[in-house]
Amino acid sequence: MDTERRSNIALGLVLVLVGGWFLASQFYPQLADLIPLEYQWPWWVIGVGLLFLIMALVLRAPGMAVPASIIAGIGAILYYQNSTSDWDSWAYAWALIPGFAGVGVVLMGLFQGRFLHGLKEGIGAILFSLFMFGLFGAFLGGPAILSQLWPILLIGVGVWILLSGMRKPRRQPVEEPAKEIVDS
Repeated sequence: MDTERRSNIALGLVLVLVGGWFLASQFYPQLADLIPLEYQWPWWVIGVGLLFLIMALVLRAPGMAVPASIIAGIGAILYYQNSTSDWDSWAYAWALIPGFAGVGVVLMGLFQGRFLHGLKEGIGAILFSLFMFGLFGAFLGGPAILSQLWPILLIGVGVWILLSGMRKPRRQPVEEPAKEIVDS
């Protein structure tokens, strides 16, 4: 079975399970009381992300690790905001979403047995996301330490650019010119 079909099956299964829970909760209100949604609703978002991750493992569809990480990461942001009533943090917290995708790429590489490749592919998104989170947080009401130390972000990016400019370029293999075929 190809990856796309497995992913569709997993998504369908997730929707059936979540829908079944909500339907059962309507007929058996004591089920709904097990999880007080008014306070803990972000756990549902995190749970859907974790369910996607489990499905990625069970169905051997490693590509599902990326949406699983994004969904669970957004759920974690919502949990923080719901717990602290710091809804204004969304002004800069959204910058973490590309990093969640990067974590998903790392997990996908791990599930495929290519962890180092996944790490190489995902680390850029994670670092970019953390940089943007720090930068936006410094100017849009993030933690006080960000507003004081944001120049360190610029210094770090500058050092990285300098070091990447000093590296020796890889030698490209020399291509041999194509031989012409002459009709006789």
